[in-house]
Amino acid sequence: MRSMARAHINEGPARSQRQLRVAEVIRRRLSEVLMQGDIHDPDLNRLSITVGEVVCSNDLKIATAYVLPLGGNDRELALEMLRRNRYEIRRAVGKGVALKYSPEIRFQIDETFDRLDDTRAMFLDENVRRDIDPE
Repeated sequence: MRSMARAHINEGPARSQRQLRVAEVIRRRLSEVLMQGDIHDPDLNRLSITVGEVVCSNDLKIATAYVLPLGGNDRELALEMLRRNRYEIRRAVGKGVALKYSPEIRFQIDETFDRLDDTRAMFLDENVRRDIDPE
């Protein structure tokens, strides 16, 4: 479902197995780094940030991490803190993965959770329920 939600990002050739594997390794390591508070920024460490997906460029030198603070609040603040600490985050992620190059990590807000809420609300609408419920 996530790959369909990001179809606009993935225009062009499909992602290779290597890109998908590297992206998942980076996602897991980035989640660990943020969860364990390995970054020396107390403001960032106070936030609980979910890493929904990571998408790597074709050459694996840029990784875009789609993140969302817990509860969806303070999105811009979380992005600003992540971007402010991007070099330390890159170094911490690079230490935990066996890659030739540590990719530049870019951060974007993960909008898929908002789309899920909109979809749930749509299915609760009486007109839609009437159309999909067999009676």
